[in-house]
Amino acid sequence: MSPDLAAFRAFAGEAGPEGFVLVRVTETKGSAPREAGAFMLVSATGTFETIGGGTLEFEAIDRARAMLKGADAGDLDWVLGPESGQCCGGRVKLSFERIPTNEADKVAAMIGEENRRKPEVWIFGGGHVGRELARFLSFLPVHPHLVESRETEIQLVPDGALPHLAAMPESMVPDIAPGAAVVVLTHDHSLDFLVVDAALKRDDLAFVGMIGSKSKRATFESRYRKEGGDPAKLDRLVCPIGSKLDDKRPEVIAVTVAAELMAVFADRPAA
Repeated sequence: MSPDLAAFRAFAGEAGPEGFVLVRVTETKGSAPREAGAFMLVSATGTFETIGGGTLEFEAIDRARAMLKGADAGDLDWVLGPESGQCCGGRVKLSFERIPTNEADKVAAMIGEENRRKPEVWIFGGGHVGRELARFLSFLPVHPHLVESRETEIQLVPDGALPHLAAMPESMVPDIAPGAAVVVLTHDHSLDFLVVDAALKRDDLAFVGMIGSKSKRATFESRYRKEGGDPAKLDRLVCPIGSKLDDKRPEVIAVTVAAELMAVFADRPAA
């Protein structure tokens, strides 16, 4: 889950007059618990976020709290091997910066910028799978949007996803931010076609996917060609989406699609 500004402000408010320490992962080599840029905050009584857990994190917390008492923590170069009680096999460098309580806004700005850079996922279709996908994505470092043409379904959009009621959902596609993902799973195959067709007209989306089967894809491709679509763009369409499991419960489909999306964003950061 991405850092939450409200949760951070609550943490900072409880930190006390000595403030807290910002612990950053500045460099990694080999296998490591978190990537460079990950951070955690440590106060005298609590922590916010994580740099990966385990012995490394315990050591970082101890150093940060010693820093709050006046010690000079310095940077930490940690080998993730048997001598440290961890077997990742890599190496991590950490920096430590003490943040006075009256400078908490500096960290709030950093968290806000990180959240602004999260990629968008536009879910077209607020049925069972669409709602479950929006629910899962609300816990991940993305901005989920859910588009529906039915008023009854838009009322059911879970917290954490931004709802959009649109009589013509395909009309929203041109205004989606570059680097976003489009996932199409409406209640109507003709509507699916219109949304996917609009998405394939763009070359700056990270993912265009449609729920369905090989048969549905073949039907889509046939209609797409007949209506003058560029066959070369069909290579960008992912259909079916998610892992091909026998279990077709909405939450099972949704979690596999969420995993597929996170893999796409890991390989191709949002613009």
